[in-house]
Amino acid sequence: MNLVQQAFAALRASQAGRPRKGEATRAAIVEAALELASREGLEGLTIGLLAERLGMSKSGVIAHFGSREDLQLAVLGEYARRFVDDVLRPAIGEPRGLPRLQAILERWLNHLARELDSGCIMIGGAFEYDDREGPLRDAMVAIITGWQRELHKAIQQAMASGELRAGVDAGQLVFEIYGLMLATHQGARLMRSHNLAVRHARTGLARLIDAARTPRGARPASRRAPRKPTSRKTAK
Repeated sequence: MNLVQQAFAALRASQAGRPRKGEATRAAIVEAALELASREGLEGLTIGLLAERLGMSKSGVIAHFGSREDLQLAVLGEYARRFVDDVLRPAIGEPRGLPRLQAILERWLNHLARELDSGCIMIGGAFEYDDREGPLRDAMVAIITGWQRELHKAIQQAMASGELRAGVDAGQLVFEIYGLMLATHQGARLMRSHNLAVRHARTGLARLIDAARTPRGARPASRRAPRKPTSRKTAK
């Protein structure tokens, strides 16, 4: 998946030539770091806090990553991989067109709803790094850009199938969909209205898709190969 490849690009660059040690321990560190970053934010993720949580020394954690930034990049990469496995990969199994687009949106909203109690790394991280330069911002931009590209592709496929109007501005629709998800996060986290925010988001997504649908009477008829005439023997 392009989204995962882009998310890991910055991490691979930062770790080029560095030997990988203790994969099992490394995976355990990333797992604990994911949980902490969801609650405290990526900037709240420190080597000391993580070492205390795992019962390790700071040097033991550093030995697996080299720096706090490398750890944060690893967390972003793992988050992106899990996001794709939970949201995008299952939706790809749906028929290309509107069913696939709707599956992507429903799975994304369900995924976000589960994260709202602790916080979404993708949305929260975007606010943390929107005015900073460096590998973490680059990795975050790669993840979000890749995800928006997947949404754009799904919309175009629904247009190609005739289920969405040919004149739909796919970029605008992606922007509005993404805006609903951001509003959901704020409504649930800041305004403490979890259920209401998710319900409003689901209604808003349905309205956006309905507004972009091709009217039933205007849908192009499916092209079928003409039937071959059946030969009948004349009775003698």
